[in-house]
Amino acid sequence: MRTAYSVETVRTAERELMARLPEGALMQRAAAGLAVACAQLLGRVYGSRVVLLVGSGDNGGDALYAGARLAGRGAGVTAVLLSPERTHPGGVAALRRAGGRTVSPAAAEEFVRRADLVVDGIVGIGGKGGLRPDAAALADLVDGSRAAVVAVDLPSGVEADTGEVRGAAVRADLTVTFGTHKPGLLIDPAREYAGSVRLVDIGLGAELPAEPELEALQHVDVAARLPVPGAASDKYRRGVVGIAAGSARYPGAAVLAVAGALRGGAGAVRYVGPAGGAVLARFPETLVSDQGPKHAGRVQAWVVGPGAGDDASGVGEALTADVPVLLDADGLRLASRAVVRGRGAPTLMTPHAGEAAALLGVSRESVEGARLAAVRELAGLYGATVLLKGSTTLVADAGGGVVRVNSTGTGWLATAGSGDVLSGLGGSLLAAGLSALDAGSVAAYLHGLAGRFAADGAPVGAHDVADAIPGAWRDVCG
Repeated sequence: MRTAYSVETVRTAERELMARLPEGALMQRAAAGLAVACAQLLGRVYGSRVVLLVGSGDNGGDALYAGARLAGRGAGVTAVLLSPERTHPGGVAALRRAGGRTVSPAAAEEFVRRADLVVDGIVGIGGKGGLRPDAAALADLVDGSRAAVVAVDLPSGVEADTGEVRGAAVRADLTVTFGTHKPGLLIDPAREYAGSVRLVDIGLGAELPAEPELEALQHVDVAARLPVPGAASDKYRRGVVGIAAGSARYPGAAVLAVAGALRGGAGAVRYVGPAGGAVLARFPETLVSDQGPKHAGRVQAWVVGPGAGDDASGVGEALTADVPVLLDADGLRLASRAVVRGRGAPTLMTPHAGEAAALLGVSRESVEGARLAAVRELAGLYGATVLLKGSTTLVADAGGGVVRVNSTGTGWLATAGSGDVLSGLGGSLLAAGLSALDAGSVAAYLHGLAGRFAADGAPVGAHDVADAIPGAWRDVCG
């Protein structure tokens, strides 16, 4: 599992570690790892042209010491000093001893235009509020260059704790981060600026607390959470998921939600709603009823809302049940906040940015620009686990604390009905006994992976994504 920690936590851990190490040892560890990553990206160090963009923080020092190592291997290294009077003196001295040079920002354009590699050490992990004009000009200059770009710890201009980008920022091909991931490296929009991310171990492990601010499941973590039937299992022991979805206008939403549910690990799927004929025509194994959730028979979880239109009856009935409920699409709009907060059983809400904005009473742009804050606020307001869909999906637990992030998806998943499949999959995992946090994060992981497999670089339909879930499941468990 990948974990990410806040700036305050990282700095506390670094202070504790530095107190036990010789002076400068931690920076040298970081610089060594940075230099190796730069050399590997260059391929051939000798004769290459490297430009360091150096601010006044410690990551500027990391860049200078790494530049000195590259200069020692025959690279032509030029450091652009944004604040010469506050630049790390030891790093400047090391670079000059190795044959590197320093210049002012006024001379930067000539060197950046001819560079093979640019190292961004302008602003460290504590930077907030966007870049100052001189730094923003350098970011624009780098964006228009042909050079490969390596960011030190975090691309300058993105906020480490939130993933927000407030103005100009450096776009990196590779970000070399130290000790642990920072939340902004895993959350959009900042993640888009980071490129590939390489974690350099500088020895912080023992100093970091057990619970991170953010975590990202990997194959082994998902496999450990997937329901596996035993020898004594039957369809009821494996869990039965109820689907209250679809309408005369949107019968396909019901079909796609059932498709996701049938592939999600539960033993059976009960469907209630007006699209029973369409569901049975595609999935005859579905248990169909037209009596509403209260009279549908035993279920271990409900999925309500996809394609429901303005029919609030199924939503209201399902929310009174003493089982987990997944609310999606129209269900999010029709559910009362007071009812959701008053439930004794878990609730998992799965909005996209537009739906989250409507629930919060803000613009969609504000949600997309501050996704971590939005998902936490929604979880707090509703007392529910919230899965905020997007290029990076975030899952915030109802009780606060750690947030999970998922990035297994592909842009091809932005297609009608894809969210209905995700809802059915998540509901099935709830019925199989997973917690709301695990059901949401595991469903997002499998759904994203299935989207990749189904698309394989080409357009894909939601039904293709559902059909690819078993392959994603097998890949995770393999």
